[in-house]
Amino acid sequence: MSDAVVSRLGQINAAGAVDALFLKKFSGEVLTAYEASKKLKPTVRVRTIESGKSAQFPATYRILTRYHAPGTEIVGQKIKHQEITVTLDDLLIADTFVAKIDELKNHYDVRAPYSSELGQSMALFEDRTVAQCLIKAARGAELFTGDGGGSAVVENDIGGAAGNFVTSGSDLISAVNLAKQLMDQKRVPVDTMQVNAVFLPAQYYLMANSDKNINSQTGGQGASVAHQVLRLVSDITVMKSNAPLFGFDVTPYNSSTNTDGIVEDGSGNQYSGISEEDALTADYPTKYHLDLVKTVGAVWVEPAVAYLQLLGLAMDFPWDARRRGTLMIAEMAIGMDALRTKCAVEIAKD
Repeated sequence: MSDAVVSRLGQINAAGAVDALFLKKFSGEVLTAYEASKKLKPTVRVRTIESGKSAQFPATYRILTRYHAPGTEIVGQKIKHQEITVTLDDLLIADTFVAKIDELKNHYDVRAPYSSELGQSMALFEDRTVAQCLIKAARGAELFTGDGGGSAVVENDIGGAAGNFVTSGSDLISAVNLAKQLMDQKRVPVDTMQVNAVFLPAQYYLMANSDKNINSQTGGQGASVAHQVLRLVSDITVMKSNAPLFGFDVTPYNSSTNTDGIVEDGSGNQYSGISEEDALTADYPTKYHLDLVKTVGAVWVEPAVAYLQLLGLAMDFPWDARRRGTLMIAEMAIGMDALRTKCAVEIAKD
């Protein structure tokens, strides 16, 4: 009896690697999962560079309007300039190894769910870091003298001592509206720029179910609970996301002085109340370290955060002949930081 001639579905022209065609599918699935999961990156200022380790994001201050006296010379005014330099972080990766023998023995495809996990993981980490920078901007000093820095809205600002951002959707909606007002008063162009807000699911659904969310009954354009987006009457887009680490202390753990820090110390220790998915390794950049224990949300417009990208999401999946398997790697080279601080507002408990 002779052996069967196997038609390998993953080969190109019946030759070469038996999973060559499967890898292309994997690549597309990672991109699809990443694009579907990211929410915050499209709402901040993004710059792509082809080489280098940093980039400058310029900012300018307003100029004065004045009356001209007949006969006097017009010589021009000085316009103040500033720049924020954003440096790239280390290469960001998500990876897994698939043994050839396991794939052959397995009765279901693992590459689709694995690729989805890689894409979602990259998007989660990316949005998580954008959220850190939003709060950093909201706590930042003014970029120009007299221009105004970041702001915060706390429970006491909404209904005095009765304000509650844990149980009241009405108070949260009032806080978001007040945040937009604070930016407006600092001459942030909230009428021509999209105003965004992000909350964890608990606060988001309080707002969605609140009687104050009258736009849910009046056909608010762009609103969709199914797509995790609310649009308030004040034209603020409110997003739901599990990415932000609101409610946690995003600083290094210390067994003596900081037992609730969720960034690992040098020995791999961290706050015991954090899940493995939400924990951060010791190499998480210092510029993103913030205590967010009291934070419940953020409101901002696009110039609040500068996002630098050298390498967008890319995939590499080399066949390891020595280990008989495929190493699946998703990678990005990015960095970010606060930019125009007056363009962000933190929503926090007292």
